[in-house]
Amino acid sequence: MDAPSPASPAADDAEAPHRSGFACFVGRPNAGKSTLTNALVGTKVAITSNRPQTTRHTVRGIVHRPEAQLVLVDTPGLHKPRTLLGERLNDVVRTTWAEVDVIGFCLPADERTGPGDRFIANELAGLKRTPKVAVVTKSDLVDSRALAEQLISVDRLGKECGIEWAEIVPVSATEGRQVSLLADLLAPMLPEGPPLYPDGDLTDEPEQVMVAELIREAALEGVRDELPHSIAVVVEEMLPREDRPADRPLLDIHANIFLERPSQKGIVIGPKGKRLKDVGTTSRRHIEALLGTPVYLDLHVKVAKDWQRDPKALRRLGF
Repeated sequence: MDAPSPASPAADDAEAPHRSGFACFVGRPNAGKSTLTNALVGTKVAITSNRPQTTRHTVRGIVHRPEAQLVLVDTPGLHKPRTLLGERLNDVVRTTWAEVDVIGFCLPADERTGPGDRFIANELAGLKRTPKVAVVTKSDLVDSRALAEQLISVDRLGKECGIEWAEIVPVSATEGRQVSLLADLLAPMLPEGPPLYPDGDLTDEPEQVMVAELIREAALEGVRDELPHSIAVVVEEMLPREDRPADRPLLDIHANIFLERPSQKGIVIGPKGKRLKDVGTTSRRHIEALLGTPVYLDLHVKVAKDWQRDPKALRRLGF
């Protein structure tokens, strides 16, 4: 009787259990978490901006791989809160950390590790059972020597704070450098199990929330430093235009941009309405790409006085 032939690599792959679970990217505001999430998913599911505290919702991006399904929870940046909104955003971050299967700590390659990173690292050190991967983002912005120095610094930060990094990985989300490798490293850290979402789903965020976020992203561009934290967007209505032929659909979207003070309206609207028109043009293009249909976008700018500090206003605006 012939001896059984050794299993081929393909047979090993076929027998490997499927894994699925949740991963979370954390880090100081503007550490590249949202850009990295979009790069891993392969499309825009989280808004990005060069302004801190851009992310306000825990947008879930879904990465489909043959051997695993990785659900990315993109949280707001942990920061020292100055408003009720800030406190609630920090609560969202800590709740998410406690529930995910693996945590990626994002540290930009072009900035030295500082007190903000140490604050987050000390918080993460308390989560003993959750694997932690140090992700050195924006690696395209530095040369190889500076990158090596940052990798050493991140390793030292882990040791000083009592964290044993499962991996330390440099990536460039904008250039796609080592993004796939990061997914390869995160997947084995997930628990065994079937996919959590249907194949093809890229996010579980409701379309109305995604549309509001795309409008807010466009409104954030080019405004004064203090204004991004004062902008909130609510989509009041999304309805297909009636009496349109099937081959020429049109989606009517009516949305309000809320600000905290009347003096801010002029900044968002701009001279003769030019800025608001640019916001509409930019966001409509992204919304049409997201939804796959032509859109008529109707934007209005309104004031909700000091909404970041008003519990009722926060509820009304979705926080």
